[in-house]
Amino acid sequence: MFDELRELYQEVILDHGRNPRNHREPEDASHSARGDNPVCGDRITVYLKLDSDERIADAAFIGRGCAISQASASMMTEIVQGKTVAEARRLFDSFHEMCTRDDYDAGTQDAADQEALERLQVMAGVREFPMRVKCATLAWHTMNAAVEGGEAATTE
Repeated sequence: MFDELRELYQEVILDHGRNPRNHREPEDASHSARGDNPVCGDRITVYLKLDSDERIADAAFIGRGCAISQASASMMTEIVQGKTVAEARRLFDSFHEMCTRDDYDAGTQDAADQEALERLQVMAGVREFPMRVKCATLAWHTMNAAVEGGEAATTE
């Protein structure tokens, strides 16, 4: 059963990595930031369009990198659309803990969206490979920098 689940997770990551969603540069973005993972060369720019209620009306990215970084960016852009900035930040915090803490328990998280966290579980395996955590979290750090008005983010 565990091998089947791991294989399913790998398929989801490969699908998002090969066919990233929201991989585009929108002309009407109100916020953007560049992200860089100097260890492996992943580079990404996240674009957000916030509406008057501080809700993310659109999220997109461009960039290149490994399958994990591209899949994470693809999933992140799907998940944060429609969320408030505060909800997106809480998801960022929960996702970061998911990728870094061995004792992570999704059920105890104060996240804006438990369903989103369940979808993101496919990335949780990166915590077994510390160098890959930076790949998985780059888009999220970059999204966080964009909503805070920063121009750049790095995993260093």
